[in-house]
Amino acid sequence: MSTNGLIGRAVKRVEDKRFITGHGNYTDDIILPHQTYAVFVRSQYAHAKILSVDTSAAKEMPGVIAIYTGADLANTNGVPCGWQVNFKNGDTMKEPKHPLLVADKARHVGDAIAIVIAETKEQATDAAEAVTVEMEELPCVIDAAKAVQPGAPLVHDDVPNNKSFDWTLGNPIEEVNAAMDQAAHVTTLEFVNQRLVPNAIEPRSYNSSYDPVSEKYTLYTSSQNPHLIRLLMCAFVLGIPEHKVRVISPDVGGGFGSKIFHYTEEALLTWCSKQIGRPVKWTSERTESFLLDAHGRDHVTKAEMGFDAEGKIVALRVKTYANLGAYLSTFSSCVPTYLHGTLLQGLYTTPKINVDVTAVFTNTTPVDAYRGAGRPEATYLLERLLDLAALEMKADPAELRFKNFIPPFDGVQQPGYQTQVALQYDSGNYEGVLKKGLEMLGYADVRRQQQEAANNGKLVGVGFSTYIEACGIAPSAIVGALGCRAGLFESGHVRVQPTGKVSVYTGAHSHGQGHETTFAQVVADKLGINLDDVEIVHGDSDSVAFGMGTYGSRSLAVGGSAIIKSIEKIIEKGKKIAAHKLEASADDIEFASGRFTVKGTDKSVGFGEVALTAYVPHVYPKDLEPGLDFSSFYDPANFTYPFGCHIAVVEVDKETGKVSIKRFVAVDDVGNVINPMIVEGQIHGGVVQGIGQALFEGAEYDENGQLTNASYMDYCMPRADDLPMFETASQVTPCPHNPLGVKGAGEAGTIGSAPAIVNAVIDALWSGGHQVKDIRMPLTSERVWNAMNS
Repeated sequence: MSTNGLIGRAVKRVEDKRFITGHGNYTDDIILPHQTYAVFVRSQYAHAKILSVDTSAAKEMPGVIAIYTGADLANTNGVPCGWQVNFKNGDTMKEPKHPLLVADKARHVGDAIAIVIAETKEQATDAAEAVTVEMEELPCVIDAAKAVQPGAPLVHDDVPNNKSFDWTLGNPIEEVNAAMDQAAHVTTLEFVNQRLVPNAIEPRSYNSSYDPVSEKYTLYTSSQNPHLIRLLMCAFVLGIPEHKVRVISPDVGGGFGSKIFHYTEEALLTWCSKQIGRPVKWTSERTESFLLDAHGRDHVTKAEMGFDAEGKIVALRVKTYANLGAYLSTFSSCVPTYLHGTLLQGLYTTPKINVDVTAVFTNTTPVDAYRGAGRPEATYLLERLLDLAALEMKADPAELRFKNFIPPFDGVQQPGYQTQVALQYDSGNYEGVLKKGLEMLGYADVRRQQQEAANNGKLVGVGFSTYIEACGIAPSAIVGALGCRAGLFESGHVRVQPTGKVSVYTGAHSHGQGHETTFAQVVADKLGINLDDVEIVHGDSDSVAFGMGTYGSRSLAVGGSAIIKSIEKIIEKGKKIAAHKLEASADDIEFASGRFTVKGTDKSVGFGEVALTAYVPHVYPKDLEPGLDFSSFYDPANFTYPFGCHIAVVEVDKETGKVSIKRFVAVDDVGNVINPMIVEGQIHGGVVQGIGQALFEGAEYDENGQLTNASYMDYCMPRADDLPMFETASQVTPCPHNPLGVKGAGEAGTIGSAPAIVNAVIDALWSGGHQVKDIRMPLTSERVWNAMNS
């Protein structure tokens, strides 16, 4: 795979120097000439009619430039949803307008009613407090399962039963019911996959300006997806020609999915900048981030798994209520369906599967993709059922998995595995990761230690999670058939300079993943040049022709493959230039380690000399254009399917219910690895987020729709001293359909870790005689203690 020794090497991240020395450039750092600042007037109620908005006093305050309300935006469209889902009867999903400013009623706490623009942020804040809004509070609903019940308050008056859609996938329910009726054992689990707040270090920030001479807008945005923001804002919201809008995403301080989406503030600030003829900036306060950044998860599920007398899975039946919040966010409709339902085959040969999802509006913050996006929900469902079934049937959870794994296949000699839920897996060796995990753990010894602990009155548990995910989110034909309203290809433009240095323009966007390092490794390795000779450019719609951003662990699998296509074109043209210089046929030229060589001879020319010749074409093939500059688009044939095994060992304090993680083993197969250090860092970070969900995190609303833990004083995040040293290893099963053989690593840790932790806690309780089937996440000391003592 590697020709220059850079692919597969743990190269230190080149971008870190500017970050650790304080030279990062974030949206809030950008101050434009004649800069103004915006502050929003937001609803304090989860559901309320807006009776009047009085801005007269606020407009007279010092420094105030303009104030706009929903009435001023009546002729603008709302922000759209990017994914169409069909009802069971063929009707399309209900998609109510998501206005830039609400004029009729607020539908969740924080819904924006007015925007105040002033010379300073402090002046805008003072004026916003002077805006008088008269509202009539209405009953609200926050629970997805309760929102569809008769008599529940309607979030949108034109959406009956608060249902956006009701969706099914898999085998006919009659076949699944019949298989379940014949099962020797059925494990049933009713659970909540709780709502999470993303909590990136950098809050969302936008700064928009308008040039009346060129009639061009420029939007700086802390987005994972600058080109998509431009597309949605121009084509659907404001009706501005795309070539009149430049979107720049500079350094972005984390996203975890929450910065993929087109938020109302982006379009609104862009609109406002033209109205006042000056730049307008807004940076979210941390409380606004808690209240308004798209939340994740929030499923209420009943799942049943049937087994025959030998422990083989015969059927899976799932009913999920998915909370969408008050409005449809950009990708919200595909998370509980095509990123959740299509992964319910897991790693197992389950012959009959039926999943039914009802997606519901509530008076809460919109819910969308959060690290893993649907795949953690699917994995949690399957892996909790497997471990619980093992406890109920007195079977070993590892052996139960081995009995049900899909056999190994490479996707080349053996075809991809066709699931019961639409997807076809690319390649996999699922038993391999579990075997390696058991060896690393010393499984037999740990089980002996568990028994010894139980004899001494201590509760020790072992929990498993063997997961799969769909990554490389891209295949336009597949996602289009599933309802995506955009293509999900990627672009890669490689420009070789006359000196042999290389600039790469990618539509992927880095917000912590290390693209400036890994992409440069790929390019330098393939061209046989130094890493320092490669520049990576991203995040500017004027520099990069088009792109679909970074999410779904797609950067290398899709963006890197587009770059490889351009490199191949460069090498092919370089062979023609070299052949002319060496007086040989282009078919006789080989390229390796940065040199073009005539086969079977020592006649060669270096990459740098060929690059110079391309731009100084005094001795040049007559039929060849000068230059060495190519763009490519890559639209893969399928998703990629990373997988792995996570095993947790925990101890539960019988007196307090406190959970302590003693060991955590992670074996992940993400295909070929470009930079093992970066991949390990991604796994570590993902595991911590999964542990956060399992033990610490969860957004809590009261009956009035108020988020009761909207600060770090109340929303508990995992700390370093909550965690053990992670024991990690890898297995490599290359992806057969992309040129790098990569699968994606950014979300793996989050997907596999949470069920391993919860399974370990449940196993610990059973070892002490407490046959508890489930504890709602997060497993706080209080909840665990109550479960033991109920």
